[in-house]
Amino acid sequence: MPSYTVTVATGTQWFAGTDDYIYMTLVGTEGSSERTLLDKPLYNDFERGAVDSYAVSVEENLGDIELVKIEKMKYWVHDDWYCKYIAVKTPSGDYIEFPCFRWVVDDKEVILRDGRAHLPQDDKTRVAKQHRRKELEIRQKTYRWKEWHPGFPMSIDALSHKDLPRDIQFDSEKGVDFALNYTKAIENLCINQFMHMFQSSWGEFADFERIFVRIKNTISEYVMQHWKEDFMFGYQFLNGCNPVIIQKCTNIPSKFPVIHEMVADCLERDLTLEEELKEGNLYIADYAIMEDVTPNATDPCTMQYLASPICLLYKNSQNKILPIAIQLSQTPGEDSPIFLPSDDEYDWLLAKIWVRSADFHVHQTVTHLLKTHLISEVFAIAMYRQLPAVHPVYKLLVPHVRFTIAINTKAREQLICECGIFDKANGTGGGGHVQLVQKAMKTFTYKSLCFPEAIKDRGMDSQEDLPYYYYRDDGIKVWEIVKSFVTDVVNIYYDSDETLQRDEEIQAFVKDVCSFGMLGKTDGLSNIQTFNTTTKNTTIHINTGFEYMN
Repeated sequence: MPSYTVTVATGTQWFAGTDDYIYMTLVGTEGSSERTLLDKPLYNDFERGAVDSYAVSVEENLGDIELVKIEKMKYWVHDDWYCKYIAVKTPSGDYIEFPCFRWVVDDKEVILRDGRAHLPQDDKTRVAKQHRRKELEIRQKTYRWKEWHPGFPMSIDALSHKDLPRDIQFDSEKGVDFALNYTKAIENLCINQFMHMFQSSWGEFADFERIFVRIKNTISEYVMQHWKEDFMFGYQFLNGCNPVIIQKCTNIPSKFPVIHEMVADCLERDLTLEEELKEGNLYIADYAIMEDVTPNATDPCTMQYLASPICLLYKNSQNKILPIAIQLSQTPGEDSPIFLPSDDEYDWLLAKIWVRSADFHVHQTVTHLLKTHLISEVFAIAMYRQLPAVHPVYKLLVPHVRFTIAINTKAREQLICECGIFDKANGTGGGGHVQLVQKAMKTFTYKSLCFPEAIKDRGMDSQEDLPYYYYRDDGIKVWEIVKSFVTDVVNIYYDSDETLQRDEEIQAFVKDVCSFGMLGKTDGLSNIQTFNTTTKNTTIHINTGFEYMN
């Protein structure tokens, strides 16, 4: 009687083990095994981190093993089990691994295919095709789109973290880590004192230092020593927390009427402002998106304000970027003067503070929340809905969206919700942050997610013109490394553009991203026709997911 050796690996995370009954069925091209209880007498099976082996006897050879079916039945109370993988050794000595890496919950079954990737058109047997279709049908019922706010990218249909599918929730360690880090962040920022300070005017610069009393390292201390200086202000546009706003200035906009006489003392090359412009030595940071955003009014006793500034920057002879003119609104006039380095010291400093304030709001809400968290969630949901685990692009993407949906759901619960941290400690709280995302989505383009194109569109691509833009230099290296890897992997499965066009699943994935997740804001991209487009788009998806890899 032929016998198959089945090896089962249980996860190492907390509570991964189970005392429930685990049954196994092997499905081959020539038949199926009996439903077999995996149990060793006087042995505690499926403990956390365990790798256990069992014999599954059959009356005749099953042929090529196509599927492994796992069923869990309650022993006393429902006891979730995390299965890493199943390995099957056939009577002929072949070894086949079936990756699982998911929670088996309640009295439900999980059906696995082996770890080799296959395009949909490569599946020839009825069993393989049915499994593929059934997996996506179940996923599409589990992972549903929902509009959290009008004008936002679509998100997962879950009110809270506990409502998420078990496989994409934080595991126990991550959940504890998140809670501890959240508490530690609140403590480190002295958030209660920090918010209390907002309730009245700050009397001196030492008030700022009290915020950072528990956040001390070489970089923060250096910035605290030099933050008032123009060179540090300019440098942060290149390599600070939001190095995506600055762009090459090709013409000074009419809404920002800076003339040569205003800034002549700042120019070092004996050129007029117009000549410096033509030489490519001027840069601009325009926060037009902040115009008409409602400031926080959650505390009726304290008026809060937002600016929508424009800042003109100059590359001097040492290639340093320095601010030379600031206007704090989008409309020039007597009520909106242009501030200059030659102004009173504190007038100029205050103008820079308002620019940095606007930069903070745009970074937190647009660069970080929207273009990292929310856009990554779109890719993650579409991936689960349209790509089965056997698809090669699913295998490429799934490590990079780990906990993406979970962290975003937590943010909607605690951070950006009504009465969340944004409302309590952010100038755009109380609804302004929602307006910012909605405004950003109106001008959002899929192209902006392509790192080299985004850099070039801002005129920031020349290392010779701007040698100290490390965000660009490091980002290009990361992009090229990821693209090279993706190209090599994708090339294994797509031997021609025609093969790509016949892949209904990858086309459905792109359509789900475009038509549903991104509300059509995809520059006309609704399907993928060429191999180069596939590698570029997969590279975009992986790069947006880097934040979650740790």
